[in-house]
Amino acid sequence: MKAAQAALGAEHAAVYGYGVVGGRVGAERRAEARAAYDAHRAQRDALARTVRDLGGTPEPAAAAYALPFTVSGTDTAVRLAAELEDRVAAVYSDLVRAARGERRRDAAGALRDAAVRAARWRGGSVAFPGLAERAAGPSGAATPRA
Repeated sequence: MKAAQAALGAEHAAVYGYGVVGGRVGAERRAEARAAYDAHRAQRDALARTVRDLGGTPEPAAAAYALPFTVSGTDTAVRLAAELEDRVAAVYSDLVRAARGERRRDAAGALRDAAVRAARWRGGSVAFPGLAERAAGPSGAATPRA
């Protein structure tokens, strides 16, 4: 249940973040931002049902979320979109480890989808999406990708 709530929280934050991305990204990528926004809304709703199915009460979305950096235009909006997907992938990685059966399959699919979106936004992929400790360079810090 804890991993499902964490994934739900990440989806709440992603929906909020994509509102910012959609408002700042250039017209050429606006449809991509809208598709990601819609995908995260659908995942958020599915996770709320999962939490209820597990006997819990889904945590509500916060009124606002702190962004990791200032989003002032297309370049930073694209960077934020990749960051949002990386963060979502990380919590789905935890949910894959915690879940079984159909829930595990669904979490693995969500992890894959987030990794694909992150790669599209970033223009390249990482070796182990959702597993920061495996994507880390020799210093232990995650290797940045532009």
